[in-house]
Amino acid sequence: MNKYERFFALKISSIMATRMFGLFMIFPVFSVYAAQYQSTTPYLIGLAIGIYGLTQAILQIPFGYLSDQYGRKPLLVIGLIFFFTGSVVAANATDIIQVVIGRALQGSGAISAVLMAFLADFVSEEQRAKANAFVGMQIGLAFMLSLLIGPMVTVNLGLSGLFWVIAGLSIVAMAIVTTLPHAKPRAQYALSMENFKQVLTAKLLKLDFSIFTLHLILTCVFISVPLLLVENKIVLSDLSDNWRVYLPVMLLSFIGMIPIIIIAEKFKKHKSMIVIAIFIMGISQILLFKTPLTYTAFLVIMTLFFIAFNAMEAMLPSMVSRIITNDKRGMAMGMYSTSQFLGAFVGGVVGGYIAHNFDLNSVLLFTALMTMCWLGVALTIKTVKK
Repeated sequence: MNKYERFFALKISSIMATRMFGLFMIFPVFSVYAAQYQSTTPYLIGLAIGIYGLTQAILQIPFGYLSDQYGRKPLLVIGLIFFFTGSVVAANATDIIQVVIGRALQGSGAISAVLMAFLADFVSEEQRAKANAFVGMQIGLAFMLSLLIGPMVTVNLGLSGLFWVIAGLSIVAMAIVTTLPHAKPRAQYALSMENFKQVLTAKLLKLDFSIFTLHLILTCVFISVPLLLVENKIVLSDLSDNWRVYLPVMLLSFIGMIPIIIIAEKFKKHKSMIVIAIFIMGISQILLFKTPLTYTAFLVIMTLFFIAFNAMEAMLPSMVSRIITNDKRGMAMGMYSTSQFLGAFVGGVVGGYIAHNFDLNSVLLFTALMTMCWLGVALTIKTVKK
């Protein structure tokens, strides 16, 4: 990438990472701290964690389509206003239902598709895979940092303080948006069934299913893992020493994902690397389900999990951008992001239901089975040579 493309990719990834950092910070703490709210149940905990995915899923395509029609920047501003409003509602909540409403409003700022389309607008086609991989790595870094910083903020400020910090992050993202260039809308087109068919091809649907399953598993894991860490006395009940668990996981997983990304991008082995990453994730879920948890076991298992997760976050959007034509990019990224956040919602609801009616290990058994289904779909993906 040239200097301008690198700087533009940095801005887009910073907006995406700042927003995702805010959404993810509740993952490592909410299932432990949610008892402070009235009416709390395991099911409602899962719903509060995953509900943002439902509103994201519903609104990604409209946001993507409208950004094709009216420009990317206005839709980014609107989306971040929704995100800020939801954060404030959750910060003032005393009942878990109010948190659910706040998280749903956070998700209404469905700008992921707009950001990915904006990135593709200003980065040349031959450099787009690198740019998408860069954004994916930034999101992975944001997620890993959220596992370290979320507990630190919550221990000192409580969940209300955590949501106020998230509201502040939306203002930071808004400031970055103001520095982006104004771009003319893409070619006008109708939101018709014929145009939808162009983003519902077999190739794209398999990639959409992949990101759906990835985030379903992620949400289920973080319904179970924080409680398992406390139950097995790997961390304190206030999670103040979470950093000693997640910091090495973060470092090792980023080192581990680099060879996967290099092989996928340099040698065009995306399908092979996706299959390998799913296999690694499957191993992590089976081990998490069957292995007695100690510090060392958790370190190994979660490192495997995040190697696969971070690699997928980088590879999947790169493959989508290679398939779709320029004028429908907003809609295609909308469908992709819809699948991503719908996965988070389904993971929260189903994982919460299983935890409520069975136990935490049953949640992990469910994720292991989902990984096997995902592997079967991934084996049928055709290599994208573009």
